[in-house]
Amino acid sequence: QVQLVESGGGLVQAGGSLRLSCAASGNIFSVAFMNWYRQAPGKQRELVASITSGGNTNYADSVKGRFTISRDNAKNTVYLQMNSLKPEDTAVYYCNMAYPAFWGQGTQVTVSS
Repeated sequence: QVQLVESGGGLVQAGGSLRLSCAASGNIFSVAFMNWYRQAPGKQRELVASITSGGNTNYADSVKGRFTISRDNAKNTVYLQMNSLKPEDTAVYYCNMAYPAFWGQGTQVTVSS
């Protein structure tokens, strides 16, 4: 069993930055494909960014150039650096380990205009 614990959410003004962290328990993190998802009120959960065990990344078009996903395998942690935040980035952000599938509890990000 893997536990994922997110932190770093909060309230920020448009144009500001936040860094989310997701700490994983267990010993499979270093080989795991990790994702950040988000879900805004009334909307479906959407994939924001992904990172392979080797560090290859992929982003949703809506966040390209503004968000950066990274990982520190020594700390069993994946990060999401979010810059130039917009009100439409407001959502609950979830950390996900793809295979096997585990989810964090989510962290709220609110961007005020």
